[in-house]
This record gives sequence, C-alpha cells and structure tokens, in this order.
Amino acid sequence: MGKTRIVASDLKSLAQYCPDLENWPHSWRFEQRDVGPGERIVELFKPFLMHLLSLGLSRKTLRKHRDNLWILGGEIIRDLQEDPALRKRPIEQLILAVLDEEGGPLIYHCTSEDEQRSFDSTCRKLLHFLQDSRSQAA
Repeated sequence: MGKTRIVASDLKSLAQYCPDLENWPHSWRFEQRDVGPGERIVELFKPFLMHLLSLGLSRKTLRKHRDNLWILGGEIIRDLQEDPALRKRPIEQLILAVLDEEGGPLIYHCTSEDEQRSFDSTCRKLLHFLQDSRSQAA
C-alpha cells in the first residue's frame, strides 16, 4: 500500500478527532505481544481516519466511524489470540481478510443489529479506501 503523506495540520485534526488513538493498541491487547500488531493496525487506520476527516462528515458520523475502527482493531487482535499462526501474516493482509462487500466480522460483544450494521458500513468504507489506495500505488 502506498504511503500517504500526513502534514502537521492533519496531525492536529487527527489528534482532535481521535485523542486516544495512540492508546488503542494497549486497549486491545490481551498480552504485551499484542501491542506491536496493534500499533501497525493504527498506522494503517490513520490515512483512512484522515480521509474521513476530509469528507466534511458530521461529528456524529465521524465518531461512529472512529468507534467502529476501534472495534475492528480489537476484533483483529482477538483473531491473533485465537489463531497464533496469523501473527506471521502482515497486518494489512489480516485487515483485508476480515473485510468484504458485506462489511466486517461479527462483533464479539454486539448489542444490536444496528450496531453491527453501523460497523459493517465503516468496514465497507475502509475496504474501498484500502483497495483504492492499493490501485493508486500500483
């Protein structure tokens, strides 16, 4: 995937949008070795978060997508716990493996169909963003 250049003003906007972003890897971890993959997940999410900010979406919609990405990261770390062989695969492959045109994985602690639908919407947007990024880098 191509590198997206992030400038200082973008980082300030991102920090306002996701003030706890750097803590996400620690919030997902089951054990210390989960932090590294979590940090790589965050790095892959940052360009997408910046893209969402650039769309002029409402605060509520931005929060929904941000929160859904946090859930997705946790689900990927959970997958690493359940199948340690996945640790050998690049994080981008793991993310792409759980996304499809229907959305993302089933949320482990899903409270409603609306929550899953919202999550799936974010996952579809992320999938399209990653696919577009890959095709532009090629």
